[in-house]
Amino acid sequence: MTDTLPPERRSWNMGRIRSQHTKPELIIRSLLHRTGFRFRISNRTLPGSPDIVLPKYKTVIFVHGCFWHRHENCAKARMPNSNQDYWQQKFARNMARDAAAVKDLESQGWRVLVLWECDILRDPLAALERLIKDMEEDQEPQQYAVGLERSQILQLAEKKSRYLNPKSPSRVA
Repeated sequence: MTDTLPPERRSWNMGRIRSQHTKPELIIRSLLHRTGFRFRISNRTLPGSPDIVLPKYKTVIFVHGCFWHRHENCAKARMPNSNQDYWQQKFARNMARDAAAVKDLESQGWRVLVLWECDILRDPLAALERLIKDMEEDQEPQQYAVGLERSQILQLAEKKSRYLNPKSPSRVA
């Protein structure tokens, strides 16, 4: 099947895809902050520019989109029908770059955690719980109270998304 959009419109659409401040990233950042963790975002000095850096825990977090980073067995990681040679090369480069960044970070002594978009959007609190468990595997577990439901978390992320990207079109109901 060929692309139904003219090249100018497709280029415009692709240009609007964000690499920072995505909804899954905002959800994780908000939940981490609410549970008492303090972090830095998008540290360009580290290999791969991790989305979230927790220096106290010597941990970096990548929040990967399922499509761009090829989440295995995920429905969102489907191959586009048009221009498949380009997309296969693009995805192979993305995956190689991700693997190299993880290897470099681990060689520098960082713990690298990867969270996937679909897992975060499906159950943000479970993703947070897994993240905290992975971060504190060497330490005594602590109790963190978030006190939010899934719908509240998603509404909060949507609100922050509009604040951080005021030029993005608002959703039409």
